Amino acid sequence: MKQVEKDMWDAHLYDGKHSFVSEFGHDLINMLSPKKGERILDIGCGTGDLANKLFQYEVDVTGIDKSENMINQACMKYPHIRFMAKDVLEMEYNNSFDAIFSNATLHWIKEPQQALSRIYTSLKPGGRFVAEFGGEGNVQKITDEIINAFQLTDIDFNMKQFPWYFPSVGKYTSLMERVGFHVTFACHFDRPTPLDEESGLRDWITMFAGEMFKNQNEYEKERLIKHVENNLRESLYQDGCWIADYKRIRVIGIKE
Repeated sequence: MKQVEKDMWDAHLYDGKHSFVSEFGHDLINMLSPKKGERILDIGCGTGDLANKLFQYEVDVTGIDKSENMINQACMKYPHIRFMAKDVLEMEYNNSFDAIFSNATLHWIKEPQQALSRIYTSLKPGGRFVAEFGGEGNVQKITDEIINAFQLTDIDFNMKQFPWYFPSVGKYTSLMERVGFHVTFACHFDRPTPLDEESGLRDWITMFAGEMFKNQNEYEKERLIKHVENNLRESLYQDGCWIADYKRIRVIGIKE
């Protein structure tokens, strides 16, 4: 019997403290250049903000996300848009979309070639794939310090609990080409990202890095997070604000 995964996503915390994820996606929509009447799939739509932005271009947009919590929130916020709880690895679309868009999602998928194959199959011939996600070195200062905190407090950390896939541009574009994409654009860039309030780093860890602490009780988790905050304050805390060391990849691929 298939084990049901616990939905770790807190949609209210996401909207309340991490709206920057969607805000940074507006530039990506400009790269997508949506055209009226196009059928567009938003993979990893979260609580729907960017899907709604796409809707304003008069496109036929569908948003999917693996998290039912996120999809439920998206449906409440934007009832005029089609949202579904769906894993990209289980998509069964075939030549269905003019474009596929994805912001801040693909680094969560540890089977990148399988995901890209599903994306490629879902596009119409000539369709475009436009995405941004975490690249090599993304949040490395934060994650290195979390792992260091485990080691210093004699708590075992299994790297299988590391929840992300952060590839280089070369590695990812090679996978794109392997499944059939013609890569027309790819870049890797630094994007230091402010985290609001004194609790910004803690909130980020709670929202995005919870998988790394899944075997710890609340006391152990609190002790580890305090250790991380103390050790990173000098390098990542500036003028009353935490700055996450984001490094991003943007790609465009065409299905030929």
